[in-house]
Amino acid sequence: MEWNVYLSGEIHTDWRQQIEMGCQEKNLPVSFSSAVTTHDASDAAGDVLGAEEKSFWRDHKSAKVNAIRIKKLIENADIAVVRFGDKYKQWNAAFDAGYCAALGIPYITLHDESIIHPLKEVDASGMAWATTPEQVVELLSYIISQK
Repeated sequence: MEWNVYLSGEIHTDWRQQIEMGCQEKNLPVSFSSAVTTHDASDAAGDVLGAEEKSFWRDHKSAKVNAIRIKKLIENADIAVVRFGDKYKQWNAAFDAGYCAALGIPYITLHDESIIHPLKEVDASGMAWATTPEQVVELLSYIISQK
C-alpha cells in the first residue's frame, strides 16, 4: 500500500523537502501532497475571476479557490503533517488540522516547544507531536513499516 501524506503549514523553510528526502532514503511507500506553497501564487489564486478593490475580497476569492485543492487533498490523505513555524502565524494550518480532526484523518503536529501553549487544542487532537522533520520521518517509518 502506498500512503498518501498531506503536508500542511509553514512555507518559509524546507521542512517538506526534508521529510520527503528522509522517506525516500528509507524507501517508504509514500506519496506527498500539499497546498500551493508559492506565496504569491496562492494569494493570486482568485485573480482570474476579476480584480477587487478591497483586499478582503481578493483574499476571500483566493481562499475559496485554494480550498478546492486543499479540501480534496486532505480528504484523500491517509495521514497529515501540520507544521507551525515560529515566525508567522499559520492560521491556515490550524484550520487544516481542524478539518483533519473533523474527518477523522490522523495528523502529526510539527513545531518547537516555544508554541506549545497556543497550539494545545491542535496538539490535543493530533496523534503525535514532533519537533523536527527527522522525527516525522521516524514516525512515518514506524507507522508504515511495522508489521
